[in-house]
Amino acid sequence: MSQERAVPASAVPLEELSSWPEELCRRELPSVLPRLLSMYQHSDNWIEHIQILKIIVEMFLPHMNHLTLEQTFFSQALPKTVKLFDDMMYELTSQARGLSSHNLEIQTTLRNILQTMVQLLAALTGCVQHVCATQESIILENIHSLPSSVLHVIKSTFVHCKDSESVYSGHLHLVSDLLQALFKEAYSLQKQLMELLDMVCMDPLLDENDDILNMVIVIHSLLDICSVISSMDHAFHANTWKFIIKQSLKHQSVIKSQLKHGDIISSLCEDILFSFHSCLQLAEQMTQSDVQDNADYRLFQKTLKLCRFFANSLLHYTKEFLPLLSDSCCTLHQLYLQIHSKFPPSLYAARISKAQQEEIAGTFLVTLDPLISQLLTFQPFVQVVLDSKLQLPCELQLSQCLLLVVIMDKLPSQPEDVQALWCTESQLSEAATRVSLLKAVFCSFEQCAGELSLPVHLQGVKSKGQAEVAVTLYQHVCVHLCTFIASFHPSLFPELDVALLDAVLSANMITSLLAMDAWCFLSRYGTAELCAHHVTIVAHLIKSCPGECYQLTNLSILLRRLFFFMAPPQQVEFIQKFSPKAAENLPLWQCISLQALPTELRKQAAHEVTRVGIAQCQEWLSSSRTLGELESLNTPLSALLAVCNSASEAGDIAQQTMIMEIGSHLWAFLNTKLVTCQPYVQQTLSLLLPLLGFFVRALDPHLISQVVTLQTSLLKLEPPDHVCLAVLDFVSSLGKFFMPQAFQDKILPSLSSIFAFLLADSNWIVEQHTLEAFTQFAEGTNHEEIVPQCLCSEDTRNKVISFLEKTGFEDETAAARVERVKQEKGIFRDHFAQVAVEAAKGSPLQPYAKRARQEFPLEEEYRSALQAASGALDAVESLLQKSPAPDWLLRKMETLQERIEELKRRVL
Repeated sequence: MSQERAVPASAVPLEELSSWPEELCRRELPSVLPRLLSMYQHSDNWIEHIQILKIIVEMFLPHMNHLTLEQTFFSQALPKTVKLFDDMMYELTSQARGLSSHNLEIQTTLRNILQTMVQLLAALTGCVQHVCATQESIILENIHSLPSSVLHVIKSTFVHCKDSESVYSGHLHLVSDLLQALFKEAYSLQKQLMELLDMVCMDPLLDENDDILNMVIVIHSLLDICSVISSMDHAFHANTWKFIIKQSLKHQSVIKSQLKHGDIISSLCEDILFSFHSCLQLAEQMTQSDVQDNADYRLFQKTLKLCRFFANSLLHYTKEFLPLLSDSCCTLHQLYLQIHSKFPPSLYAARISKAQQEEIAGTFLVTLDPLISQLLTFQPFVQVVLDSKLQLPCELQLSQCLLLVVIMDKLPSQPEDVQALWCTESQLSEAATRVSLLKAVFCSFEQCAGELSLPVHLQGVKSKGQAEVAVTLYQHVCVHLCTFIASFHPSLFPELDVALLDAVLSANMITSLLAMDAWCFLSRYGTAELCAHHVTIVAHLIKSCPGECYQLTNLSILLRRLFFFMAPPQQVEFIQKFSPKAAENLPLWQCISLQALPTELRKQAAHEVTRVGIAQCQEWLSSSRTLGELESLNTPLSALLAVCNSASEAGDIAQQTMIMEIGSHLWAFLNTKLVTCQPYVQQTLSLLLPLLGFFVRALDPHLISQVVTLQTSLLKLEPPDHVCLAVLDFVSSLGKFFMPQAFQDKILPSLSSIFAFLLADSNWIVEQHTLEAFTQFAEGTNHEEIVPQCLCSEDTRNKVISFLEKTGFEDETAAARVERVKQEKGIFRDHFAQVAVEAAKGSPLQPYAKRARQEFPLEEEYRSALQAASGALDAVESLLQKSPAPDWLLRKMETLQERIEELKRRVL
């Protein structure tokens, strides 16, 4: 030993140092370590680097003071170690593309580099193990260079392994054994590091120090590693996430303000979606495969459990850090929508078996429900979900609707302030405006037209003693909406009224219908006084409408429905308040079905409405009869028709006779040209035809002949759909009428041509009503000979046969129908987006509205006079073609020309 000591310890060769006994290493540590560190810093040889590092770690590290490891070793050696590793990785990547089985030199070089890297990782593992073995509680500041260096090396290793297929250009098999060894060593190193970090102790009383910063860096570095290994090793990936969540919560009190919560939430959501998509792909493969593979099913279950793990991790993290997650609400919202958009009943869902659907829903989707419960009280989440400018792609619209329904279900158990948060509108700034939950439900529901038309089906509610029945989207939303309304807090009723009324007035029919159903439920669920109050409000709204519009139509339907729910005492009050004796109330009584009234009240109301309606029509007929005032008859005619349809038994014979006489007299004012030119005359015709059809058995055959002739001429000019529907209403009633022999030759051919023309109509509404009207006529008529004459083509015959047999015309598969609906959704979405943009610019796509008629009270008279003058000129032109003109004609025409010039100057 004395000979060994003759040589200074600092000059001993590396080979000899590696054989020193433990006691000698401990004793010579102060003199040898500086020399080794110096050699390590200045050496340019990778092999020598690793040799020195291994000697330090294996021979001298166990004898260093654990409190001074950072100063004496880690801070001096590890930066150089990281640089060494990066240099090797660069060299490895640079030469990897030249790898081939023929180039043995590059193959040897690459394998040597990989072996050296494995040794470097092993040395770092030794450092981590030593710290774990010598300390029970670790202060991160005392070793802060170690975690950062190790994490850098680990991430670089995993990235290289992940990209190895492309890096080694198809020759991966030549180095795959060493790459596997490198991955295993990095895997082991990370496990050791996580054990070390689990021993870290931080002072919760310190608001900010280097320990906090170091721990935050560690967590974010592990987060980066997670994104790399997500597709490489699922179990390792999950364990890394488990550690991140555990450390975040363990040190929550000191690091919560430093963590990048948005990055953590975003990464978790990405991993959830990735795992979920993998799960769906496996389920889809199993559904499409005829052979049941147990290995595939086990992999499916394993992936599904991974989905649940990530979802639970998100749930746990969200619960603990909710106040700090304002910026993550959009991500969480999108996560929910994306998941449900890929799952039935979405049109964009994967095609998977019912068994797999139930398994995914019961294992994974159930974890999203408590997530929504946690976010329910969080104002930023409310803002995101109810954002007035929320524009979702077609595939997410149903998911949004279902999310809003889930929220509705949860709100009744929440305090009033939380309900108010969701159910009231708010404007935080010019850019941030949110709508109320109810308005959002109606808007979202409106965007699901495709799902409503198919229709898609959702899981129904189990009734006691009965099997569960799937329900349509409409039923699902309607039932949950009504349930929500039943539990609505009284202080929020004004918001409910506004939302329901806005939706009723919607231009979208299905949205308006949903609001009406909800309103009717509210009226039935509430008191008789509440129902009467609603009826009164709607009645006043109808009376205040300035003219015909779709809003008036919607309100009229609502009034008709609500009136059935009124209690008799309230109906009496309504009749007193809006007396049918007053002509000004006819706009209301034309909407009401008198079947809603008790027998005596029905007779009284029917008599009074009929009397007032007849009086107004007679007054018009006995007056100057200007065509411009014909519009004023539409309301009394509509009221008379309403009485005939809903209380015909209540009217007396004299009144019915007077209605027929009025119809006959009014018909004399109608002609084809007038009907095609004037919308209000079209409405008059649309009321007269069903009114005459109601008394068809008592009509004069001459009048029927005139009506059928006008209808035939009118159809050739392609009138609006509502006129076609009125024509159908009348001709279908002719099945009850036996035509005298003298009129058959004139009426029956016209009747068959009407049916033939409308059966060939391309409009599906007209087509459907024509089939119904033709069937009704054919079943009742005594003139069976004209029925075949109406079926003038093979297509028409097939159409009628399919209708009678209740079979479809189109041979469209379920899959093709779904694809068609998806395309239609895209077209509608683009159209409405364009409309919104143009509206924002103030340039409507529709033509400018005509001037209000009130500006020109005699406008219709002007039109009628000019039409008469034009007709007179047509007649003169026809006479000139038949015979020479008389001498005085030219002089008269010149006089007329002078008068026209004078009138033109007065117009200007």
